[in-house]
Amino acid sequence: MRIARILAALAATFLLTFAAPAMAQSGPIAAPAGDAAQSQQLGAPEGVPVEVATGESAAASFSMVNMFMRADIVVKAVMILLLVASLWSWGIIFNKIGLLSGLKRKARRFDKLFWSGQSLDELYQQFTARNDHPLAAMFLAALREWRRAFEGGAPKESQVAGIKDRIDKAMSVTIMRETDGIEKHLGILATIGSVSPFVGLFGTVWGIMNSFSAIAARHDTTLAVVAPGIAEALFATAMGLLAAIPAVIFYNRFVAEIGRYVNSLDAFADEFSSILSRQLDDKVK
Repeated sequence: MRIARILAALAATFLLTFAAPAMAQSGPIAAPAGDAAQSQQLGAPEGVPVEVATGESAAASFSMVNMFMRADIVVKAVMILLLVASLWSWGIIFNKIGLLSGLKRKARRFDKLFWSGQSLDELYQQFTARNDHPLAAMFLAALREWRRAFEGGAPKESQVAGIKDRIDKAMSVTIMRETDGIEKHLGILATIGSVSPFVGLFGTVWGIMNSFSAIAARHDTTLAVVAPGIAEALFATAMGLLAAIPAVIFYNRFVAEIGRYVNSLDAFADEFSSILSRQLDDKVK
C-alpha cells in the first residue's frame, strides 16, 4: 500500500507538470450536447498515434520484433551481436554437457575393466583399439614406457629410477594434453559471460541518447515520444543479461566438474605408477 501511494503521487506530479500547462494554453473545450453526446466515441488525444490509444495495439508496438525494427543501426548491431553470442554460448554449453557426461561414463567403464583382474598386456590390447578418453590414453602412455624399458631385456637396478621418472612424465604430459582438449572453448564462455552485460549497457546508453535527441528535436516530452527509445535501450540490456547469465552459470559448473575429473586422473596416475613401480622392482630382483 505504501508503494502504491508513492507511485500514485509520482503519477499525479507527472500529470500536473506536463499536462496542466498544455491544458492552460489550449483553453477549455465545451462538451458536446444532445443525443450524439451520449453515443459518440472519444478519439485519441491530438498528437498521440492511434495505435498507442488502444492497449492491444500498444502492446504489439512494443514487441521484440518491432523494437528491433525501430532501433537505431548501432542498437541493432548490438542486439545482433548479443544474439550471436548467446547462440554461441549455448552451443558450447550443450557440447560440454555431452562431452563431460561421456567422459564420466567411459571412466566408469575403464575402472570396471582395469580392476576386473585382467593382465596389463590384455588391457593394453583392448585399449589400443579403443583409445577414446583420457584414462585410456594415460594408461597406454605409461605402458608404452614400461614396454620400452624391457625391449633389451630386464633393466639394471641403476636404470630403475630413470624408468619410473619417464613413466610419470608420460602420464603427466598425457593429462595436460587431454585437459587442454576438455577445457577448449571455456575461455569463450567466460568472455561472453563477462563482456555481454557491458555490450548491452552500451546499447542502452546509445538508445537513451537517441531518446533525448528525439525529445530535443520535437520539443515534446510526452510518454509516446520517450517510451519507444527507452524500451529499445532496456531491451539491449536484457539481451546482454540473457547472454551473460547462462554463460557464467555453466562456466562455473564446467570448471568445477573438470577440476574433479582432473583430480581423478591424477589419483589414477599415482596409483598406476605405484603398481608399475612395484612390478619393476620385482623384475629387477
